[in-house]
Amino acid sequence: MSFNDNIRLDPTRVGTSGAGRKVVGVGGGSLLGLLLVLGFSYFTGIDLTSLLSSPSVSSPSSSTVDVSTCRTGADANARVECRMVATAQSLDQVWKTQLTQQGTNVAYELPDFQIFTNSVSTACGNATSAVGPFYCPGDSTVYLDLGFFDDMVTKYGASDSVLAQEYVVAHEWGHHIQNLQGVFRAHDTRETGEQGAGVRSELQADCYAGVWMHWASTTRDPATGAYYLNTPTADELLGALQTAQAIGDDRLQAEYQGTSNPETWTHGSANQRAAWLQRGLDSGEIATCDTWSAPRV
Repeated sequence: MSFNDNIRLDPTRVGTSGAGRKVVGVGGGSLLGLLLVLGFSYFTGIDLTSLLSSPSVSSPSSSTVDVSTCRTGADANARVECRMVATAQSLDQVWKTQLTQQGTNVAYELPDFQIFTNSVSTACGNATSAVGPFYCPGDSTVYLDLGFFDDMVTKYGASDSVLAQEYVVAHEWGHHIQNLQGVFRAHDTRETGEQGAGVRSELQADCYAGVWMHWASTTRDPATGAYYLNTPTADELLGALQTAQAIGDDRLQAEYQGTSNPETWTHGSANQRAAWLQRGLDSGEIATCDTWSAPRV
């Protein structure tokens, strides 16, 4: 789903990680740190505790990404870092509009969006690129190493389409919407299993990514009046659905462990992820993404 060349980008919408900050470790019963490990890693079923720093350790992070010249939709279509800026702005406008129009009684608050390289310090701990994209509720920030887009194609067999990249970001934005809704306070998303709260949380985020896809090509950039994105083609939509399947728990576990154990799932199977993404895409309705009341997801 390519961007309209004429939309206007604000490069300050996306940050690039610089000097390290003091890390809030996962010791002392930090729920948010555990969420990072158990809830938001794409390396499903593999122990990720080694990817987190010890408590109170300052660790530098670096970035070679420059978004300062991202100014138009044409820039977004040409360069992945500018695509992240445009995607963030589109997500902001869609969710600001839909949370209001659909009567959710939830006010939209902008999350931060940080592009990093190698490692980054967050309120959920110090993470390396190996964790993959994630959302940290502790600082309301989406974190992404752009190298993940290459990995998801070469390592996981996902689509290399633009919409597939945007789906990954939209999924993490879905966790921010959950945070605004109080999902992480109401449910223990550390719970694993095919029907567990962790899987239900991730599938809802997939559904929310679909809601964004539904509205993105009919939502205007307030600065120019142009629609943010062009209407997606059938091939682009298929690529996003294939990507959701490629990072399903069953496929990742089979690839890295040789077998899949539904009792340890944290994100959902390939079929579950694609089905909930499709549900949000088809309806555009936030209410259809209620994974919590579904007898089975």
